[in-house]
Amino acid sequence: MKKYAYIGSLGLIAVITTEFGIIGILPQVAEHYKISIDKAGYLLSAFALVIALTGPFMTLLTSGIDRKKIMIASIFMFLITGMVSSFSPPFWLLMIVRVLPAFLQPVYIATALSVAVSQAGEDKKNELMSIVFNGVTIAMVTTVPFATWISGLFSWEYSFMIQTVVSLIALVVIQLMLPSIPVKEKKSYGSQLTILKKPLFILSTLTNFFMITAWFSTYSYFADYLSKAKGMNTSMISYMLLLFGIIGILANWIAGKMLNKNVAGTTAFFLSGTVLIPILFYVSDGNLWATIVVIGIWGFLYSPSFLNASTYMISSAPHALEFANSLATSFGNLGVTLGTTLGGWIIVTQGAQYIPWIGLVFGLLAFLMMMLRGLIEKRTRELSAC
Repeated sequence: MKKYAYIGSLGLIAVITTEFGIIGILPQVAEHYKISIDKAGYLLSAFALVIALTGPFMTLLTSGIDRKKIMIASIFMFLITGMVSSFSPPFWLLMIVRVLPAFLQPVYIATALSVAVSQAGEDKKNELMSIVFNGVTIAMVTTVPFATWISGLFSWEYSFMIQTVVSLIALVVIQLMLPSIPVKEKKSYGSQLTILKKPLFILSTLTNFFMITAWFSTYSYFADYLSKAKGMNTSMISYMLLLFGIIGILANWIAGKMLNKNVAGTTAFFLSGTVLIPILFYVSDGNLWATIVVIGIWGFLYSPSFLNASTYMISSAPHALEFANSLATSFGNLGVTLGTTLGGWIIVTQGAQYIPWIGLVFGLLAFLMMMLRGLIEKRTRELSAC
């Protein structure tokens, strides 16, 4: 039902605003706390690492609880921690309140996707999932650049205030518009864990991990990269985030349609950006208009990355939807952690202009995993035909 998908999407806007809203203000946070940019990046990488380490377990533990209650509890946690963060607490406390909602982030995403497709036929599931994941790109278009813009006008604390307001709106909508959804038949832990033994699922998981690592090695430092490597100010960067997100909404919609026809082909098409974007940024050099065009292409190819990664993984484990989704979220965020860590290290040791090339290396690794999965699938079909 599309209503459930749109409600899930609204909650995801709150989740993504909290997780990635920090990207546009990392330079200000580093300046405020008198720390280096890579240490400020821990606010993103630690959040992602908690998701990666706890996501599947939290999803399994909550798999028997009413879906509405899970979604409300998750968004409430984002609301409270966003409020505390807006008071610019000591850095150690800011780090703690940043990672607390991370425990429930994959639970929310897996639950929202499960609720969205619960009454849909097989031919509509990917499209409904794309509506939920549009929350990612809508956040990139609206709340993330708006929070960055507001922080430029006032101070970085206002960015967290925006996150708090978005979480409050999502919480009210879920409470008023989503009915109680008790779990009628809880799957055993064993039946869900069997997917971990499947080579196809393992290769799909590695594809997800390498793909997200590739994208976030640069995207995590969007503001710092455009500032240091391309000479843009805070206001211009917020406009670039807006452009990035607007194009991303279109890309997510197109990806949803394409995934209904060919999951592997669609994933490979958008993954090609991890190889293309570093080259285009190098060619654009200091030309402003060429850089803006590259950012637009970047937004188009990057924005459906979570949708593509999740769908690609689920296609190898359709009978364990929520658990597969939580693993997709966890390994995706492990990729965020590694990409952010490597990107920060490269900025400090080599310079911001070099971070897009990390994406090229991990993008090629993701392509390799896809090729290996394709070979196994081909061999399986051949054996079945014999």
